[in-house]
Amino acid sequence: MDTLFRNPSFLRQTLGLLTLAVLMGALAFLATSWAAQSTSSPVSPAFVSGVCTLVAGIATTLAFCLISHRRYTEITRLSTEIDAVLHDGRNLSFSDYREGDVAVLRNEVDKVCARLTKTAEDLAAEKRALSDALADISHQIRTPLTAVELLVPVIERAQDSHVRSMKLHELETLIDRVSWLVTSLLKIARIDANAITLASREQNAKAVIDAALEPVEVSMDMHGVSYETDVQMDAAFLGDAAWTAEALSNVLKNCMEHTPEGGCIRIQATEDSLACRFRIQDTGPGISDDDLPHVFERFYRGEPRNTAPLRGPEDPSSNPDFADAMQPVGFGIGLSLAQALINAQGGSIRASNAPGGGAQFDIVFPKVTV
Repeated sequence: MDTLFRNPSFLRQTLGLLTLAVLMGALAFLATSWAAQSTSSPVSPAFVSGVCTLVAGIATTLAFCLISHRRYTEITRLSTEIDAVLHDGRNLSFSDYREGDVAVLRNEVDKVCARLTKTAEDLAAEKRALSDALADISHQIRTPLTAVELLVPVIERAQDSHVRSMKLHELETLIDRVSWLVTSLLKIARIDANAITLASREQNAKAVIDAALEPVEVSMDMHGVSYETDVQMDAAFLGDAAWTAEALSNVLKNCMEHTPEGGCIRIQATEDSLACRFRIQDTGPGISDDDLPHVFERFYRGEPRNTAPLRGPEDPSSNPDFADAMQPVGFGIGLSLAQALINAQGGSIRASNAPGGGAQFDIVFPKVTV
């Protein structure tokens, strides 16, 4: 009721009808009084009162019809514009509307249209993102699979056992990369769907670093890359040990892939009153200024910083797909997965170039939320 009386249009219409009723009542009173006082009038006062009442009723009815016509005209106009939005995709604008009986309805419809427009834009953006992601996934999987197809006939024709052994090792490497890619994509999908349960317990930083190094130690040794650790005694953070180790492993793997033979990866962990901080540095060429803002983007791959040697023309390595599949540079998934896992625990990760050269990754698990 309060909302109704705050409607200026309703108040104007009500006051107009009341004014008309008062005027018609006053006119009926004057006409009846005149008929009662006039001795020469041929009509009786009752007849005059009836006529005045009839006229008042007709005038009130005409006023009501005028008001209703105006209201329904506005509603019809609003309905036409809504149909245009639904069928023609035109925008609905209320800038030329004035306050009236249907003002509340217009406001609500405007909110609904704005929400629907925003929802449609979000769905279109998600559709484009999904299409791009599917294209990226298809490309990332197709490249090593193409290399596998090229290697199989070479292995079948190989007479030398040493050559066959080398090709089988390359084949195993490609299969491992496809398996790692699919597994990482599934993990990212689970994170996006909030289907991963992350523990929130105090974790020892050294134990987590040891767990992160375990799956990449053999690869580091094969690449001729060493590592050093500098962990503050009793450094700890609040989070999930297994998933944090997974994130650190992906960062270490990325550093290893961009560190030349004989290089070193340094892992530090410190704790202060505000946070537990991890720092991973490599002795590679670092990250280019163009790639630095994008290193955590899914499927982003910068320019290769070292190139795998190509073999003879009769070798499948001469095929661009095989050469691309055997590049040390990754799929653009590992750092994205690491960021998702760390952010899901309330931490943050930042990439930069170390002052002395090489890439540097700083991971922070804050203790206090400001």
